[in-house]
Amino acid sequence: MAPKFGTSGLRGLVVDLTEALVHDYVTAFLNACPHGGAVHVGRDLRPSSPQIAGWVIDAIRAAGLKAVDCGAVPTPALALSSLNAGAAAVMVTGSHIPADRNGLKFYVPTGEISKEDETRINGALGQTAPDAAQGSLTQADARAAYVARYTDAYGAQALQGLRVGVYQHSSVARDIMMDVVQALGGTAIAIARSDTFIPVDTEALDPDTKKLFAGWFAEHDLQVLISTDGDADRPMLVDDAQRVVPGDVLGAVTAASLGAQVICTPVSSNTMIDVEGAFDFAQITRTKIGSPFVIAAMEEALQADPAARVVGYEANGGFLLGFTAQAPTGKLAPLMTRDCLLPILAPLAAARAAGQPLSALLDALPPRFTAADRIQGIATETSKAFIANLTEDAAARAAFFAATGPESALDTTDGLRVTFENGDVVHLRPSGNAPEFRCYAEAGSRDTAAALVDTYLGKLGATLSA
Repeated sequence: MAPKFGTSGLRGLVVDLTEALVHDYVTAFLNACPHGGAVHVGRDLRPSSPQIAGWVIDAIRAAGLKAVDCGAVPTPALALSSLNAGAAAVMVTGSHIPADRNGLKFYVPTGEISKEDETRINGALGQTAPDAAQGSLTQADARAAYVARYTDAYGAQALQGLRVGVYQHSSVARDIMMDVVQALGGTAIAIARSDTFIPVDTEALDPDTKKLFAGWFAEHDLQVLISTDGDADRPMLVDDAQRVVPGDVLGAVTAASLGAQVICTPVSSNTMIDVEGAFDFAQITRTKIGSPFVIAAMEEALQADPAARVVGYEANGGFLLGFTAQAPTGKLAPLMTRDCLLPILAPLAAARAAGQPLSALLDALPPRFTAADRIQGIATETSKAFIANLTEDAAARAAFFAATGPESALDTTDGLRVTFENGDVVHLRPSGNAPEFRCYAEAGSRDTAAALVDTYLGKLGATLSA
């Protein structure tokens, strides 16, 4: 499959991400979007990322612009660095997908590119860079400001006495997580560091990975376990009851802890935030899945009220801060890109401040539970055709979902989301940037939500492979 440009930037097989193609996309980005005269470049730990980052830098300099090499760095740290400098940024990463794939994420000086920017970039492909003298190349430490953002805001006592396992694998934030936990008073224990790239999808952890957690908790006497995906824009947090906390639960708790009033989150996110009396949010806007859609909703809220205390988060846990928030020991400036550290630290700090384990804080939330997983290797066209048939054919839909019962509502904001009369929810959606078919479920118990995902992924696999 040829490299595809979509919600998460450009993605494709490494063998197809040629020097010429990378130059074309970077040049199109620079021709079509504001850049502030400089571009910060970061990368994840995939074997192919250093070479691709070099091609990105060459294209920036060929356009006569200043290239700022930030090295291996988390995506949110790169975004923070470029935002503070008033510059654009390009992150070389394939996020959670396997190492035979990679990609580019683009940032204008104000943050992530919009869907309109994406259209302009696609329209500028094939254009040459204007004649210009070779741009300069410098290096910058994007890590320090990112670490300071959280150590200043949460202080040296926020995680005092907490034993935190850091599942390092090949996360580009693996050392930063250690530094931040220890700076906030916790004890950080490094676990399973890998020199080989491991594609960890924090939204759909594979069973073999989950089986490791219990052994790690026992071996290291852990109270919680944390990690991220490959480029560190998605968090993973396992509580003291050894339960993986869904990203949309982390998002809701983080939003509440920061005093947010306006929530922008995809249609797939947990509906606990809609339960009357559970949270004190003034406005909840549901969007299509993907940070550009969340950001567009946040920007609309800020246009209506520049002082709005608006945040965004996704079911995968990426958290976007749209206002200056007060944390325990300092302020957090807006950072409207998916971040992994804030939705890890805020719930942990809130639980410590309340003098209770994280599990107790989570168990007090409304009993709505989500689960998600995927089938890999399903062409997007196949997934879309299947969903279109179910959407248009009520009889086919009723037959496919017969085991769960009659439906009470249908939402086609992004894919097919069916709410049943018993309150259960099943949401089917093709991935926008990989050959994957995703299934999300929500129910009144963890076991039911997980069973729904297993049931319908099994049916999808049997149907689509038949």
